[in-house]
Amino acid sequence: MAAAAAAAGDPFVRARGRTLTAFRRDDEYQWKGPFYFIQGADPQVGMMKAWKCGNPKDGDDEWGEEMKLTEQAVQAINKLNPKPKFFVLCGDLIHGMPGSQWRKKQEQDLKNVLKNTDQDVPLVFVCGNHDIGNAPTKETIDGYSKSWGDDYFSFWVGGVFFLVLNSQLFFDSSQCPDLKQAQDVWLDEQLAVAKEQKCKHIIVFQHIPPFLRNPDEEHGYFNLKKPVRQEIMEKLHKAGIKAVFTGHYHRNAGGSYKGLEVVVSSAIGCQLGEDTHGLRVVVVTEEKLLHRYYSLNELNSQGIEKELLDIIAKQK
Repeated sequence: MAAAAAAAGDPFVRARGRTLTAFRRDDEYQWKGPFYFIQGADPQVGMMKAWKCGNPKDGDDEWGEEMKLTEQAVQAINKLNPKPKFFVLCGDLIHGMPGSQWRKKQEQDLKNVLKNTDQDVPLVFVCGNHDIGNAPTKETIDGYSKSWGDDYFSFWVGGVFFLVLNSQLFFDSSQCPDLKQAQDVWLDEQLAVAKEQKCKHIIVFQHIPPFLRNPDEEHGYFNLKKPVRQEIMEKLHKAGIKAVFTGHYHRNAGGSYKGLEVVVSSAIGCQLGEDTHGLRVVVVTEEKLLHRYYSLNELNSQGIEKELLDIIAKQK
């Protein structure tokens, strides 16, 4: 009980014991009407200067731009009324890989900004490749877990079942095959629970998209290998999952697999395409999911609350 209480009081380690202490299942497993949450991805503190320098290893010592953008995101979320149910960050919280010189400072600076998020809006963290390494190990995952909570877990909000997955175990589990197997077993168990409970929706969060636009596209750095992709997508489809929300691409993208939507959201931080720094607003209704990517400037402008209220009211 003491450990749970401590985790509940720390906004950065609420994912413990493969669940999220911010929400009690007994209070949340029944549908109570439409709500919304905020999805962000890739603040990736330290990347912007590195990208400008042309070398991923250069520039890790400066990340003022990312701090300003993340602060702008937090301010926008704090202004929203009604409040979102939670704010999920889909990976690559910082740029420094495990073992890098600037990693601890990047983590602390990011936490100093995120801790200003409204206390009534729980933070949900998803691990990315920069958080646990391209080929993660038990040690790198343990290091992440100490700072940000479990690398995979589930939770209920308003009759909707959410699954947070460690997509790096799908990408390259060569250094920790036993951990990959453990997540696979756990995921099968969770999908069985969701089927038994007959929840309104099942929604997945992970960092790496299964695919960017087409389920049959070629494999590259920004998606999963075809055999792995096919296996995962078919499993999620058969379980009735509505959507998989991801990041990693630093651009907006997405597509569908047999009606299962893959949503790829651009970054809070460094942009690699033509999109702007932003966040995605996801409205959950009884029948469907409605979502839109907003620039940080749009979210900080007047009128967004009325737009959200109108959407929710129309679905009641």
